[in-house]
Formats: sequence, structure tokens, C-alpha cells
Amino acid sequence: MRIYLVQHGAAVPRDEDPARPLSPSGREDVKRVASFLGRSRLSVARVIHSGKRRALETALLLAEVVGPGSVVEAATGLEPEDSTDRLADAVDGWTEDTVVVGHLPFMGRMVARLVTGNEDASVVHYMPGTVVCLERGGNGGGWTIVWVLRPELLGG
Repeated sequence: MRIYLVQHGAAVPRDEDPARPLSPSGREDVKRVASFLGRSRLSVARVIHSGKRRALETALLLAEVVGPGSVVEAATGLEPEDSTDRLADAVDGWTEDTVVVGHLPFMGRMVARLVTGNEDASVVHYMPGTVVCLERGGNGGGWTIVWVLRPELLGG
């Protein structure tokens, strides 16, 4: 099973719009990432997001390509400073590939926790729109990073 931990795309500044939707460049970055993932035949059963507008918009753009017909749902516990406990416990019970869209520093701490057991470890450097693919090892094994994709790698 794989999970894809995604930082939402770049958002407009708070003083421009307090809801902080995706900026035009953030929307284009996420579309490029989604298109690349679609060409790679990535497919997921569900897409979870924090409920914040920029995370919802990122989740919808990704779901359109990698999870057509999949469930797109808001979840609690994905805020920037939330504990990783809730998601770590939930992931243990998942059996289907899932995208999780959230915020920093939470996403970086979640990757570190799943891979090393220590959420304070420095494991990956996120930028807006980054996707980190983790895979759970067989026989109750831990999580490993399979790949990391940042929008800058796809040009623009």
C-alpha cells in the first residue's frame, strides 16, 4: 500500500484573500504534477485534505486525474501544528492507496514519523505542491520513501 503526502500548492497571501486559495502559479504547479502522475498511471481510492481552501483545491485537482470517482474528504488533524498521532494511527488501518493533502510543518513531520519513528527528524524538504510517496513494507514492515516529486522538476 502507498500513501502520497502532499503539501498544498502555493496560495495567495493572507492580505490578498484571508481564505488563501491557490495562486494562479500554485494552481498551474498542481495541474502539472497531477498530469505527470496521471501519465504515470498513478491511481488512488481516496483523497483526504485538511479542509482549508488551498488544500481542498489541491485535492480536487489531484483527484480529477489520479482518483476519478474516488472519495475526496476533509479530515481533522491535518493542520500545520497538529499532532501526527491521529493520522499515524489511521494510516495503520488503511489498505487502499490514498492521497493526503495538508500543510507544513505537519507534512514534513508526518513523513519523518512514518519513516524514522521520530517526527523531529529531517527527512524531506517540502515546497508547495510537493508529493512524497511512501510505501509500507510487507510483513508489518515500516514505511519507506519511494519517490519525491516537486513541481520545479516538471518545468513550467
